[in-house]
Amino acid sequence: MTQKVALVTGSSRGVGKAIAIELAKEGYDIVVNYARSKSAAQETFEEIEKLGRKALLIRANVGDVEKIRGMFDEIRDVFGRLDVFVSNAASGVLRPVMELEETHWDWTMNINSKALLFCAQEAAKLMKTGGKIVSISSLGSIRYLDNYTTVGVSKAAVEALTRYLAVELAPKGIVVNAVSGGAIDTDALKHFPNREELLEDARSKTPAGRMVEIEDLVKTVMFLVSDDSSMIRGQTIIVDGGRSLLV
Repeated sequence: MTQKVALVTGSSRGVGKAIAIELAKEGYDIVVNYARSKSAAQETFEEIEKLGRKALLIRANVGDVEKIRGMFDEIRDVFGRLDVFVSNAASGVLRPVMELEETHWDWTMNINSKALLFCAQEAAKLMKTGGKIVSISSLGSIRYLDNYTTVGVSKAAVEALTRYLAVELAPKGIVVNAVSGGAIDTDALKHFPNREELLEDARSKTPAGRMVEIEDLVKTVMFLVSDDSSMIRGQTIIVDGGRSLLV
């Protein structure tokens, strides 16, 4: 069998890194994408190679379409194929509505939403015998969170785009879904001005009795890239221990 290949954007740390490592454990060669932290991305690269899998390290800001195309050109040159694409890279400006500026909006929408569209276009060209695309969303797409306007709206766009991609890429044998996670104590959460409030809410009000952990999202992503999920299309699976069910 030809070796399968997966791309995980924003895979230098956090959820993206954990997904990349798990895919490597399942036998995939991995494209590690990062925008800023080369040292962290290098650590992910080395961990993957220690697992006996091939890794390709690419620096590319996925909010820039030309950078996206350059990244996929490199994937094409090195691997010649792609089987799994996980759209994980995310960023955003955390401010109240009345303090948002055009640059804040454009930056967040480009990296979180536009990236999925144009990466999916390029990924589909390399998925010649079918494949899986999974986008990562968050609960701010469907409910209000303080200071989360730009990110929440961009994630709502991700979920809508996931549905459109699922329909239009289905004839190519490509399955598209999204995973939306509750609050997870990662480096990304350190940028939230109300971080402690979010963590306490997750600890005390999650029906499952504990906070969501990175591994919970990873397991869901792995299910969606497996053959067992082939009849799940265009869905956003919420992994929050039931927190979003409560007021």
